[in-house]
Amino acid sequence: MADRRYRVLYVCGHPVQYMSPLLQRMAHHPRLDVRTVYCRLRGAKAGVDPEFGAKIQWDIPLLDGYDWVEIPNKGTDSEGFWGLYNPGLWKFVREGNFDAVFCHTGYIRASFWITYLASKLSGSAFLFGTDATTLTPLDRHMWKRPVKRFFWPFLYRLASLAIAPSTGTRELLLSLGLPKERISLIPYVVDNDWWKAQSTKVDRNAVRASWGVGPDTAVVLFCAKLQPWKRPLDLVHAFARADVANSLLLLAGDGPLKEKLRVETARLGISDRVRFLGFVNQTQLPALYTAADVMVLPSEYDAFGVVVNEAILCGCPVIASNSVGAGRDLIAPIDPSFIFPCGDVDTFRALLRRILSDRSYLAKFQIAAGERMKTWSPQEYIAATVEAVERAVSCVRPTS
Repeated sequence: MADRRYRVLYVCGHPVQYMSPLLQRMAHHPRLDVRTVYCRLRGAKAGVDPEFGAKIQWDIPLLDGYDWVEIPNKGTDSEGFWGLYNPGLWKFVREGNFDAVFCHTGYIRASFWITYLASKLSGSAFLFGTDATTLTPLDRHMWKRPVKRFFWPFLYRLASLAIAPSTGTRELLLSLGLPKERISLIPYVVDNDWWKAQSTKVDRNAVRASWGVGPDTAVVLFCAKLQPWKRPLDLVHAFARADVANSLLLLAGDGPLKEKLRVETARLGISDRVRFLGFVNQTQLPALYTAADVMVLPSEYDAFGVVVNEAILCGCPVIASNSVGAGRDLIAPIDPSFIFPCGDVDTFRALLRRILSDRSYLAKFQIAAGERMKTWSPQEYIAATVEAVERAVSCVRPTS
């Protein structure tokens, strides 16, 4: 029925700064009655993020404006299978009378399988997916590729509907033999309105002055965890070799490569043109994006990379490697020349030098980016979610 209201449950490992604004919007949607379960409150409460290697608490409200509950985690709170073990999910799902359950814990967690079995026995549609665009694992243990190629077709057929947040993920699932009617593209988005509004409040010259540079300096921004797979060393080398006059490199983020990067910038003789900003919290990010000239994401593994969304919404063009999922959906439609082959530092250097030496490339990117983001927003996310729920429920309960 076109006017039917669906009772929907989101099961999440922890609050995420990108997801909370979407849950707030869905709380007011006439077709959705949404509840959210958290397996732990890391992020909303201070806790160690293993990839940042530091205690993190986001400085925006992650738990306001929607219906949520925490179900106690009886697991080890590690990154392994028993890290998330929330036995209370069983009763919550079984007694909740949900039309559809979205599970965002990851299938390597015990709580995923509790949620799956409870949903199936309750007759609820069960939706989950991946953000991967390749079978190559993050840890580079290549033996996992054939295991995934064998196992994933069975795994994702357990879903009433498999969720893909990007076109790259959708194509990966199709390559594994999933029928297209069993896949739903629900785009990876941020709160577009918030980012644009925050950007308009930034005094660009004042922010740049805090970095010790003027309005004409070419500012290159890296905003990510200082982890090997983000390849910040590629950027340091490309920036040094581009040797653009009156230029500055900002490294925003924390992680295990921090000291190695400091040593390398000194060895290359560019320490005076590099600033290490450390971890930058959510409310501070719009100032970085707005005051920088271009952001760079040279990752060898970035399933999507929502920093691309954020930067573009703040008027900051983005250069990315071809291993960044957002490149295909958000950068290539604007200017495909802003994408370079991952690990190709020579091409990367030449691209940096070209666009920093002629700012007209950046101006054209900014104009086109505004149009692109109009169709990659929370509106598209919520519309795709409603459609996915309708499709999934019709598969599970054909007469409903």
